[in-house]
Amino acid sequence: MSRFRLLSDEQWALIEDLLPVRTGRPGRPFSDARAMVEGIIYRYRCGIAWRDVPAVFGPWQTIWTWHRRLSAEGTWDRVLQRLLAAAEAAGEIDWAISVDSTIARAHQHATNITRVTQGASSNYTNPRIEPPDHALGRSRGGLSTKIHELVDGNGRPLVVLLTAGQAGDSPLFLPLMRHLSVPRPTGGPVRTRPDRVRGDKAYSSRAIRTHLRTRKIGAVIPEPADQQGHRKRRGSRGGRPPAFDEVDYRGRNVIERYFNQLKHWRGIATRFDKLATVYRAAVVLHAVITWTNTLSDMT
Repeated sequence: MSRFRLLSDEQWALIEDLLPVRTGRPGRPFSDARAMVEGIIYRYRCGIAWRDVPAVFGPWQTIWTWHRRLSAEGTWDRVLQRLLAAAEAAGEIDWAISVDSTIARAHQHATNITRVTQGASSNYTNPRIEPPDHALGRSRGGLSTKIHELVDGNGRPLVVLLTAGQAGDSPLFLPLMRHLSVPRPTGGPVRTRPDRVRGDKAYSSRAIRTHLRTRKIGAVIPEPADQQGHRKRRGSRGGRPPAFDEVDYRGRNVIERYFNQLKHWRGIATRFDKLATVYRAAVVLHAVITWTNTLSDMT
């Protein structure tokens, strides 16, 4: 445990009041909420079984139950919204956002669950509702889950969604944008429109470009070779090539670097959780820790 850095006092102060003061059912003895959170972090950081979480954090059954309950209640999403509002008030959010996805291989312990795969899909309206396929699908590497994210210009997460591993990137762009909502410091309408969006060729579709153009959001998305060929073969009817800022596109690497940091948590790099809501909550918790690091450094 000496190699593992737990929450600092400054980080804990940013999230403490949004977490339950008790664990377990009413009437049960009080358990230290900070120890519960640190136990959850420890488990995902090390990628161990819940029953192997050190006893210093408390009973592993309590830690698991607490995490499961917070996942279903959307507590970590509310904590993330609080931190995003604080970051926006401090001018810390860079609204040149990037979009991408990464694959997490599912361990055999995660796949031992009944799945409805015929016509099933993940829930994009309310990601806290367990989807019938549990966001598990078969891609080239076997059963896997795909993590889709929006990050700001500095590579800090804004929105997290899950799908089965074989799902495409492009269909998830609009759901990601619908979930982008950051409260403004003045108390006015929440901010839902970035300045521009950076994405790779997987996001070069007519629907996405039309959506961004309609909302007056800059699109920094390269055009694939096949789309270039189709456009040129149509001649003047093919229209002009879409605008593309090659220099600005270099900033898209921030989301690749963030995924690298995300997978330092071994319990996220490999999915051990049966329920998609529980696994997604761990990814959101990593986002919470990322923003507490940023905000605590400002104090």
